[in-house]
Amino acid sequence: MTDGTPLEMPWSHPVAVKDLNGRKPLRFDISPEPALRKEIAQWADIVSVEALSFKGELTPAGKHDFVLNGKLHARITQSCVITLEPVAGEVKESVSRRFLRDWVEPTAEESEIPEDDSAEALPAVIDLAHVALEAFELGLPLYPRKDGAELGETVITKPGETPLRDEDLKPFANLKALMDKKDGNA
Repeated sequence: MTDGTPLEMPWSHPVAVKDLNGRKPLRFDISPEPALRKEIAQWADIVSVEALSFKGELTPAGKHDFVLNGKLHARITQSCVITLEPVAGEVKESVSRRFLRDWVEPTAEESEIPEDDSAEALPAVIDLAHVALEAFELGLPLYPRKDGAELGETVITKPGETPLRDEDLKPFANLKALMDKKDGNA
């Protein structure tokens, strides 16, 4: 657990916008080394990252803007939310971002979320690894479960009293019991 301060992203692959060709796309295929994948797993608070790749291209759009389209693929291991045993998984995400030179940050008074949430201000440096890590983190399964893992029923009550079980809380349980009694099934 952290103290609420955002953790620094462990992986970086910066591309200076001034060095980009205004007519041809920049194709990329980046993957962190094993030691860096270990840091990424720690950063993401998961067991391990066995593989991680981000492939795509950064394409000029008009005179000053750029569009990033990519595919993120990762093989990971997380802890089961029930048993804490390792659970293997995959993260596959399509990533699309538009970097606009004339981007205007919405004001605090604006309450509507824009229809196009892929647009953002064009920075001096586009960090491809930071884009990949954002997509990676958003794509992680929130509640990984090992096959067959089930939550058991916990029954707690005062000594000498009848415990209240999940089946007793079902809204039509009493109605079903009455119907069964009426039909002679009880």
